[in-house]
Amino acid sequence: MSIKIFLTLFVIFSSKSILESKEYRYDYRYISDIDGWIKIHLFPAKWQDARLRCQLEGAVLASPETPALALILKSMAAERFPCGLYTGVHATFSPGDYFSVEGTPIARMPIEWAPNEPDNHEGKEECIILQGNGTAADVVCTDLYPYVCYRRSPVTLNECGSVDPEYHYDSRTGSCYKFHDVGKSWSRAFMACASEGAYLAIINSNVEANALSGLYGKYPDYQISGKVKHAAHIGFLSWGDIGTWTTIHGQSIKAAGYSKFAKGQPDSPDVTPCGGMFRNGELDDFSCQATGPFICEKTPDSLYENAIRLNHL
Repeated sequence: MSIKIFLTLFVIFSSKSILESKEYRYDYRYISDIDGWIKIHLFPAKWQDARLRCQLEGAVLASPETPALALILKSMAAERFPCGLYTGVHATFSPGDYFSVEGTPIARMPIEWAPNEPDNHEGKEECIILQGNGTAADVVCTDLYPYVCYRRSPVTLNECGSVDPEYHYDSRTGSCYKFHDVGKSWSRAFMACASEGAYLAIINSNVEANALSGLYGKYPDYQISGKVKHAAHIGFLSWGDIGTWTTIHGQSIKAAGYSKFAKGQPDSPDVTPCGGMFRNGELDDFSCQATGPFICEKTPDSLYENAIRLNHL
């Protein structure tokens, strides 16, 4: 059997398996007992950052809202996180009023408190963790804990393999894009794109520059929040030596296919800036800390695209 025939059959049977297992995202695992998907975040975070990360992934910070989900979270805590993991249960809106991020009051959840908990130590403990022994405790929300994101079934994926309707496929480039009009720093923009299963857009050609310029043009200044409105964060920066412009995927911007800076740019030789794009598609050196709009790029995660990719190995 030739390698091409083998890969074609592999794609056919893999595609059937993926469809039957209810595909959501490659980094989420479907669990039939809860009819939903989960993702374990091993990197500890503050509660607000954990909640935001799950939200950006199209999920929620998991809470023990049902006996089945509570059992799974308790098992995870017992096996992997004896010091505890964050739940989506919090009282950050009103002291003592604990609700999940989905609005379920704690009294409706199968939660067993640890001895002498909750104690709201020093009046600062507004978030809930599950400990390795399966009991709950209140902690300071700025403490660092691992956490689990949860997505309920069913989901409907669009042509970009995303649940986010703001991602749209562009046939000129073969990629999907989303314009974020709520300004963020370059680092936060990078995180937002990564959480959505995407990355800060990398321009690989004049065609792509025109495509992104057209996307940017749909958002006038008054619709954009942030310090900067005339330029958007994209996926390159001065990495290492100042003036050596490299994409987030490790290529020089010239090798990536597009290195056209606007006239007079770059103009910040004494700092280490990040990459941006003006409305006309030309490049800008953008302050990494400046809050501005940004563009995410995503490969279409469809079975068809996977079949084409594998069949051309």
